[in-house]
Amino acid sequence: MELSANENKKVEIDVDGEIYNRYAIKTHHIQLGENYIDLVKQYVLPIYQEGDMITISEKIISLCQKNVIYKKDMKVGFMAKFLSKFAMRTEAGIGVDSPYKMQFAINLCGRLKVLYAAIAAGFGKLFGKKGVFYKIVGKEVAELDGFYGKNFPEYADFGIMLPKDPVGVCNEIYKKTGVKAIIIDANDFGVDILGKSDEIKIEDEKLQKMLKDNPAGQSKQQTPIILIRKV
Repeated sequence: MELSANENKKVEIDVDGEIYNRYAIKTHHIQLGENYIDLVKQYVLPIYQEGDMITISEKIISLCQKNVIYKKDMKVGFMAKFLSKFAMRTEAGIGVDSPYKMQFAINLCGRLKVLYAAIAAGFGKLFGKKGVFYKIVGKEVAELDGFYGKNFPEYADFGIMLPKDPVGVCNEIYKKTGVKAIIIDANDFGVDILGKSDEIKIEDEKLQKMLKDNPAGQSKQQTPIILIRKV
């Protein structure tokens, strides 16, 4: 397998004077209920070397865990429809401008907390502050993906929640394959380390620097796994 970066991304990055290569690993279109251990064995083990690490998109782990919520099982109420009209749209992914994601927030946090978050976000806009709503309702709402089918039509039918026990998943991957793994939620606006295997002693801040340009690709590139190799 030829190791390379995604288009318009660089393989090499300098982090605190140390050089790391980031290789994008192309996979098939991963479906609900697949086995992440099998994916690591198929795509990572043939090229993995001692000292390497991999990052895996949180979306892939959640799909494997079937940790999704279907539109057909949600009843979108008036409050969700109303509040979603005032939410900001971003390029980072699905937001609470979707009535389904807003309803998810209401179901998870309760009507009063969501209403408070919406009012606080409105005042935040007046002072140029972004992300106020998500700071109040929490990561589970902020990181909900799916509910749209721009790249993959089937994603229009369900929302993809955060993976369950990401640290445990990473430790399981290491135990069964010997691969040191990190589960991340990344886009062009930032990187969040959700979990990493106990064998990875590098602090999260440094890992975030390695991935600050978001070298993975989860749409048509189908490269949700990145191999990190210190030069």
